[in-house]
Amino acid sequence: MKYKLLGNTGLKVSELCLGAMTFGGRGTWTAIGTLQQEQVNQLVKAAVDAGINFIDTANVYSEGMSEKLTGQAIRDLGLNRDDLVIATKVRGAMGEGPNNVGLSR
Repeated sequence: MKYKLLGNTGLKVSELCLGAMTFGGRGTWTAIGTLQQEQVNQLVKAAVDAGINFIDTANVYSEGMSEKLTGQAIRDLGLNRDDLVIATKVRGAMGEGPNNVGLSR
């Protein structure tokens, strides 16, 4: 696997990133993917075994399930969290209320 510096952070990330949009399958996200924990564990293991250290997710993917499944896979597989770079988007609306979107919390 080839790695690149992430800006001027000093972090080296794999050129390939594992996207977690298909993890969970809740709400409108069922049309994109419905991978559950066992499948997520297998996919994360295969990615890490191939040298991928960069995982992309978001709070809105499957109404938060993508982040939960990703975290649980890291725990289930006994991976060292410090060896991984997890990118997540946090601006997406998680509901209708005035405090269910934004960055000021």
